[in-house]
Amino acid sequence: MFLLSRQYQLIVGALLVVLMIITRGHHFASVNVLPSASWAVFLLAGFYLSSRWAFPLLLSLAAALDFSAVFIAGDSSYCLSAAYAMLLPAYGSLWSGGRWLARHYQTQWLMLVSLAVVVSLSAAMATVFSSGGFYWFSGRYTDPSLVELASRLIDYYPQYLANTAFYVAIALVSHLAFRFSQLQQSNKASNH
Repeated sequence: MFLLSRQYQLIVGALLVVLMIITRGHHFASVNVLPSASWAVFLLAGFYLSSRWAFPLLLSLAAALDFSAVFIAGDSSYCLSAAYAMLLPAYGSLWSGGRWLARHYQTQWLMLVSLAVVVSLSAAMATVFSSGGFYWFSGRYTDPSLVELASRLIDYYPQYLANTAFYVAIALVSHLAFRFSQLQQSNKASNH
């Protein structure tokens, strides 16, 4: 099981919050050249943060950013519909993937395979809930069909997966660099 100290969890949590704020949607702090990190934030938070409050706090932050973009910044409200509730299971899929990784964490290269599988499956589930939920429940599409839904999921999944994998890869490199530096410090301390 992977578990960070409380101090490191607070640091990671703050970094994930900042990442979501600067990349989510078109609001006052948006950095338009970066893809949204929201999916990766939920997956990484599931892995790094053990607090039961982290998930609802991140959900609240995501909703606050979305609603402020619409009602304060004047962005389109197209995505705000009854389907918005489907973000709960979408983000829950990502969070659960991160929790699974934390429970099964091992410092072996084979863990990279588990990481790739979990990122792929979590993003697939989140795509089904998010895009599929919007397609079926938003009221924006007349006569929805399973064939069209499948086509839409196939169209959207690669981009969602790429965005999530992009940030997870950055987190992986950071994680490995941090672990390596800890090992170096530990080796220096034991040699003295």
